[in-house]
Amino acid sequence: MRRPRRLVPGDRVAIVSPASPYPEGALDAGLAVLRSWGLEPVLMPHADASTGFLAGADADRAADFAKAWLDPSFAAVVAARGGYGSQRMVELVDWAALASAEPKAFVGFSDMTAMHEAIALELGVASIHGPMPSWSLFASDAAMREHLRATLFEPERVQRIVSPTAKPLRGGTATGITFGGTLTLLAAEAGTYHHRQDVGGGLLLLEDVGEAPYRIDRALTQLERTGYLDDIGGVLLGSWADCGPYEEVRAVLRDRFAGLHLPVVEEFGFGHCAGSLSIPLGLRATLDADAGTLHFAEPALD
Repeated sequence: MRRPRRLVPGDRVAIVSPASPYPEGALDAGLAVLRSWGLEPVLMPHADASTGFLAGADADRAADFAKAWLDPSFAAVVAARGGYGSQRMVELVDWAALASAEPKAFVGFSDMTAMHEAIALELGVASIHGPMPSWSLFASDAAMREHLRATLFEPERVQRIVSPTAKPLRGGTATGITFGGTLTLLAAEAGTYHHRQDVGGGLLLLEDVGEAPYRIDRALTQLERTGYLDDIGGVLLGSWADCGPYEEVRAVLRDRFAGLHLPVVEEFGFGHCAGSLSIPLGLRATLDADAGTLHFAEPALD
């Protein structure tokens, strides 16, 4: 994977809305945080559009992302929020045209899982599974903000990620390329152009929000039936916010992963949770499930 360059004060960053619109006024505090880091956030033309549950028309959202990626004045592309809708626009992007552009950091999570997968498969560029500026926690959670800031500006400082909440569901170590994101988005990719055919012993990240335990089981079963889980090297499980009592979720996770005989760490602290860690995707790392650490072979950004 190609690594984008790290950010420096003075950089311009494009704010896009590939999925749902952000609530009115919700972005202001997040943009203030980016400015406090010395960045110049710029809203793309349709970033604040709203058409029901989508941030404008599919073609407009795709055009905003492509324009941001191709513009050499932008050092990064940051999703304003997740929600729903990235899969509706992802194949409207002219990925072949974007392949010639210099890589740049892409930040987001949740519905942005579809964007991370497309960026990895179409462009061969590493990206960052991290918090987005319209999220209420972005402005209020100092630890979460600092981890993202360090990932973008001083990636050597967080090359080894230590999760204080992590617990081994199955102990051991594994080395591979990080990939994944929101479970139900990955399951929905099955059968599409951006469904990975070869996971190559990678380290799979999984988290979700608002999914009952039986729906988590359904999505994991879907991935298992496609062969997606056959060749993974290890699993990092993040947050399962509003998914019911965690012990019921944990029972599903233990049942689905017990037979794979590979390291699985739970409660690693990324996703829809306070203190959410920013995790680089597309880079080689070593997972130590017993120690609750993820150590990357190189910094997230060059």
